[in-house]
Amino acid sequence: MEKTYEIADEIERVILVGVSTYVNDDTEESLEELKDLVKTAGAEVLATVIQNREAVHSGTYIGKGKIEEIKVLIDELGATGIVCDDELSPAQLRNLRDMLDIKVMDRTLVILDIFAKRATTGEGKIQVELAQLKYRQSRLTGLGKSLSRLGGGIGTRGPGEKKLEMDRRLIKDRIAVLKKEIEDMKTHRELSRRKRSSAPGMVISIVGYTNAGKSTLLNELTGASVIEEDKLFATLDPTTRSYKLESGQEIMLTDTVGFIRKLPHHLIDAFRSTLEEAKYADILIHVVDASNPQMDKQMHTVYKTLEDLGVTDKTIITVFNKQDKVLENVKANGGTELPVFRDFKADYTMNATIKKHEGFDTLLSYIEEIIRNQRIFISRVFEYSRAGEIQRIRKYGELIKEEYREDGIYVEAFVPIEIIN
Repeated sequence: MEKTYEIADEIERVILVGVSTYVNDDTEESLEELKDLVKTAGAEVLATVIQNREAVHSGTYIGKGKIEEIKVLIDELGATGIVCDDELSPAQLRNLRDMLDIKVMDRTLVILDIFAKRATTGEGKIQVELAQLKYRQSRLTGLGKSLSRLGGGIGTRGPGEKKLEMDRRLIKDRIAVLKKEIEDMKTHRELSRRKRSSAPGMVISIVGYTNAGKSTLLNELTGASVIEEDKLFATLDPTTRSYKLESGQEIMLTDTVGFIRKLPHHLIDAFRSTLEEAKYADILIHVVDASNPQMDKQMHTVYKTLEDLGVTDKTIITVFNKQDKVLENVKANGGTELPVFRDFKADYTMNATIKKHEGFDTLLSYIEEIIRNQRIFISRVFEYSRAGEIQRIRKYGELIKEEYREDGIYVEAFVPIEIIN
């Protein structure tokens, strides 16, 4: 009788390495986030090493003494690789690999790997492949043995994983093809945006740090069935759904990819058309994980990324999510009152526990208020032959009063300027 053998993927066991260049910087917090990224990528973190230096070593990222210390840790813990908290240069990558004789990865490679794992649509896969190839293009020598053959683990997934031995010429040709495809998709996306903008309805983009609760908000409001997990970058491809407010107005809600500190520039370039969904929105809903100790720094990262994308002068509603977890933390520390959360860059702020539908009434009332402030009030009698226009007001505006008279239908409403005539 034949035996059946199950082949399981070997779980990588890694050591995280960071460099602190000044007192009280965010290196420890950044490494905690890197730990979550590595876990999301499917590896196990064995230890964390931080070196205090005036500057990152240009040739090896960390100093020789720290390299010797890591060598000992590798032998003691049985590590299969190290992950550095910053993007390594080709020289740093090569030198560390040669000195440690182990697989060397950096933060960018881990994020690219997660994106490759999460991409489900054709557009998402092409964008990830382009980012991967741009990253590898200058690192063919530096990546060396770790990418010279097919294998498992971080950095070997996704489109292009069968072409690790490609030379620079082939990568360059492939990049040119992918750029052309992305340009075509960008044109299609812009046509879709123009079509949406031609309709008088409001477009609202949901933005925020990764794992803050953006997809949960879209799901709970619209039943969008977007994947939501307690993992970084659980969703990658943007989703747009329509939603009818209590006043009868229709709005469009778009979920966007989550932001993160040290977001690789390869990804920003590749995903620019996707990330720029927020640029064409009328309102931004900024979802914040209020239970995260790094909340303020995460908010700063979101606003910095939006600024880099040219997203300015938008009406912003900041939703401080996960208030149930905040209360748990307060009680655990012997307190009884919830802290006051502020966002001075937002026009409206509010607390919520999205998963439990707490705060939805406030959020929707803010949206109604913003829309009303951007509408024009009309008081008009429509002839009965033009009754169809009232249905348009119901769809795109807010119908306050409708009265049937001998000379026609008397209407009071707030309407978009696009349909005022």
